[in-house]
Amino acid sequence: MKILIISYSQTGQLNELITNCTHRIDQADIDRIEIKPKNEFPFPWTSESFFDTMPESVLETKTELNPINYKHEKYDVIILGYQPWFLSPSIPTSSLLQEQSFLDRVKDTPVITIIGSRNMWVNAQISVDKRISAAGGKIVGNIPFNDSHNNYISAFTILHWMLSGKKTKKWGIFPKPGVSSKDIEEASSYTDVLNTAIQNNEFQNLQTEILKQGKITLKTGIWFVENAGRRVFKIWSILITKLGTTPKKRKILLTIYKYYLIVALFFIAPIVVSIFKLLILPFVYKRINKRKFYICSNKFEME
Repeated sequence: MKILIISYSQTGQLNELITNCTHRIDQADIDRIEIKPKNEFPFPWTSESFFDTMPESVLETKTELNPINYKHEKYDVIILGYQPWFLSPSIPTSSLLQEQSFLDRVKDTPVITIIGSRNMWVNAQISVDKRISAAGGKIVGNIPFNDSHNNYISAFTILHWMLSGKKTKKWGIFPKPGVSSKDIEEASSYTDVLNTAIQNNEFQNLQTEILKQGKITLKTGIWFVENAGRRVFKIWSILITKLGTTPKKRKILLTIYKYYLIVALFFIAPIVVSIFKLLILPFVYKRINKRKFYICSNKFEME
């Protein structure tokens, strides 16, 4: 059994999640690869460099990766670990999904995705699913991990982590950013499920078994904000790339976008979500729940 485990992790959190999810997979030839962009992204980020990645993340603009030395031409299973950046696959991940050498290995191969996110992963997974499907592969399982704290608190704490490089409690009062230590440790609960599916070469019910762990949830308000945010991010990305034709113009547009995002996230979104929950959700509750179930089941036909 040949297994490719491939990922990109700036902070190491995703690597911990992958290790805990897969550490009891046995009787397998595991090829563990970490993606390396030719021009590395900084960590910790500066505010400028962080927001500067938005347009290319959303538009999934390919960046050059260091050559990847695969052990095998084909694998029995591929496990892809990634993070969303600005509601899209991270630039190294979307670049990998445009590398022909990787796509050749994806063809006719079951793929399992492991996601480390703040709390919005759906649109990124839809994009990954489309690229995998277009290459002739199939995502047979998806395990997303989130920061479980309030949306606005987690937005604040993740910026602390990204800009300082420290996964610590901001001012000693806010929770630690990212996926909690408890959830990282308990990721090992998935390893037997994955091992059984891999050893039996039986993936039809893998996502059902993953969901039986009871740890994958999709909050309606978060999903609503993500869908709205995705459309807005696309508009801003096109605007910045088309009008930001010089470093100065791009910087001005990115600065405007940054402050727009802060206002939208912390002031506009709470009002819009409250109106949605009070006036719209009661009439579409069953339909929304059905769509959320399909998404968690890694079926995007209804999207």
